[in-house]
Amino acid sequence: MNILIRAHSGLRYVVLGLLIAAIFIAYSNWRKSKDGDSKVYLFALIATHTQLLIGLILYTMSPKVDFSLISEKVFRFYSIEHVFMMVIAIVLITIGRVRSKKLAGADKHRTILYFYAMALIIILVAIPWPFRNLGSAWF
Repeated sequence: MNILIRAHSGLRYVVLGLLIAAIFIAYSNWRKSKDGDSKVYLFALIATHTQLLIGLILYTMSPKVDFSLISEKVFRFYSIEHVFMMVIAIVLITIGRVRSKKLAGADKHRTILYFYAMALIIILVAIPWPFRNLGSAWF
């Protein structure tokens, strides 16, 4: 379980980096009305889905997921808030990628920009940052 926790925590930086890169590339390509696709969009999608799979495995095994203690903020966060917001963010990323595949030119990049940016905001809110005092390991 410790390996999965470390993988989930470490992959967070890859996901954030790829999402930020995809957003900047999408914005640049949208402004230049470039045609074509960027591999970074796909890599961001793959990284977020990998993170989701690791997270769902941890969700089933974690002692911090306990619905009988839902009134406590740590258990509520990990049992409901974190997983719910992350799933919404990954759905947005998936929808954005699928919709962009059907478009061409600037519309493709604008779609990626909007959906990935919304997902990034949700992800940033859902991360158990140290200042939130949720008792999470941070490295």
